[in-house]
Amino acid sequence: MAITLDVTEIKKILPHRFPMLLVDRILDLEPMKWAVGIKNISVNEMQFLGHFPDNPIMPGVLLIEAMAQVGGVAMLYPPENRGKIAVFAKIDKVRFHKQVVPGDQVVTRAEVVKIHGNMGVIHCAGKVDGELACECDCFFAIQDK
Repeated sequence: MAITLDVTEIKKILPHRFPMLLVDRILDLEPMKWAVGIKNISVNEMQFLGHFPDNPIMPGVLLIEAMAQVGGVAMLYPPENRGKIAVFAKIDKVRFHKQVVPGDQVVTRAEVVKIHGNMGVIHCAGKVDGELACECDCFFAIQDK
């Protein structure tokens, strides 16, 4: 059975709020294993005022953050992790395969690769129209707020 979450449910799991909540919907997830989520890219987002006004491109760091938040939902979904935060420890093996622009929908699959205590690694792959746009390994720690 698929677990789907709208933005109201996501806000019960992730501490992020506007303008840093970068997950619009979770399409499916298996807690502590993987999650699939979407980020709709809109020209009305603040970053496009300066990056770049005449040729808007989603900043790579925000794309990585959006993908990592999908993984954060998988890690913080279980009741024992609710109210905690997942913070970056390291980001590795980042590859940008195509530019992400307004009008795109990034579909991210975040897979838990390793967990050791409160530390872990999630491999994230974001696709636009089925084509890989970005991938990375996110090392994180789950902490109390």
